[in-house]
Amino acid sequence: MASAYRGRFAPSPTGPLHAGSLVAALASWLDARAHGGSWLVRIEDVDSPRCVPGADHEILRQLAACGLLADEPPQWQSHRRAVYQAALEQLVDAGLAYPCACSRQDITLALQAAGRERTRHGQLVYPGTCRDGLQGRAPRAWRLRVPPGTVGWTDRRLGPQSQDVAREVGDFVLKRGDGLHAYQLAVAVDDAAQGITHVVRGADLADNTARQLLLQRALGLPHPSYLHAPLVLGAGGEKLSKQNGAAALELADPLAALVAAGQTLGLVIAAGNSTADWLGKATRAWPART
Repeated sequence: MASAYRGRFAPSPTGPLHAGSLVAALASWLDARAHGGSWLVRIEDVDSPRCVPGADHEILRQLAACGLLADEPPQWQSHRRAVYQAALEQLVDAGLAYPCACSRQDITLALQAAGRERTRHGQLVYPGTCRDGLQGRAPRAWRLRVPPGTVGWTDRRLGPQSQDVAREVGDFVLKRGDGLHAYQLAVAVDDAAQGITHVVRGADLADNTARQLLLQRALGLPHPSYLHAPLVLGAGGEKLSKQNGAAALELADPLAALVAAGQTLGLVIAAGNSTADWLGKATRAWPART
């Protein structure tokens, strides 16, 4: 009988894969294979201004060079805007989302006036200015009406986690002022639509989980299991990323790239004769946590 496990790797095409993104791809692929499940690839290009032309196909080429082949055709978020709009309208009709007229400067001034000039990871915590109406101003964005209280979940690697989204984030954006749907909404909708049961991604994305759980709950969607894998760090201890100049993945020797990614995941496995041979050994060594 086929396994119910369905996992995914969901890169943003803001450039080619680098060493850190290969670690996330490998972790999700190994977890799916260790569970006898399916592995999908989703191109998360909902934030189109940040996307680099051709990066999506380069990412697919890099994955294929490493032997990481999806079990179904890739999906592009940019093709699914009508689906995200329908989800937003469902939330609006239920009274769970509302229009917001605030600019970033408006939010900054409101926080300063309230003596709450507080940021979270460099982002402003929304003070709820438009929760009770726009006071005649034109709407710019749409936000989720976040309920009070702590959201808890258990990460398969990090253990018990919790976040007070109302206090630490505030009512977060579902549709931006430029008309694009926000990442959090798109991910929650797409994971459910693709039947994703297990999300395996980098530890830098663990902070998104509580918001996605809230959206799943609000939309009546199932909750996947979460595992946040270790990160590749730069020389200064920061997360390796495209934003801090991470070099594109060198794939003259895909096997060497896989071995290095495996070491970040705690898999010390000899290179072997081929990528397929190494991936087979890595799958058997993967700690398939429930």
